[in-house]
Amino acid sequence: MKLQSQLLKVISMITIALLLVLAPLANQADASSSSIDSKQLVTAANSVMGVKYMRGGTTAKGFDCSGFIGYVYNKVGVKLPRTSAGMYSTGKTVAKKNLQAGDLVFFNTSGKGVSHVGVYIGAGKFAHSSSSKGVSIAKLNDPYYWGSKYIGAKRVATVTQVASTK
Repeated sequence: MKLQSQLLKVISMITIALLLVLAPLANQADASSSSIDSKQLVTAANSVMGVKYMRGGTTAKGFDCSGFIGYVYNKVGVKLPRTSAGMYSTGKTVAKKNLQAGDLVFFNTSGKGVSHVGVYIGAGKFAHSSSSKGVSIAKLNDPYYWGSKYIGAKRVATVTQVASTK
């Protein structure tokens, strides 16, 4: 009986240890398993096109880059971390040649790693909130700025339809 009691205690401790390790992961559902309609994503992005840049902004009164991305993805039911660096730590890495509408694209604009994020909309373009133009569309391979700042992309949701680039 004593051996059985000790065995139950060991099993309980192992179970608790596993829960402590796995519980945080359960809250971070794999966003790439979310399925979204890119037309809804583009509609959400277009609804705030031209909104001015605001450091720390997360609403249609003003956005920073990650605030814009979080706002747009929230509109289609996908929750993302608040910062561009946090967003870079989610989803699945995508090669530049395999980008699809809805993929997040990341840039190093500060010289200190991930510091800017946008959403790829197809045809070599991405939507983002820049400090100079607010919410706008830019060319991913812009030879004057964005092309040399690009550092990678992540797929945080499966897109079910092809986006318009208008």
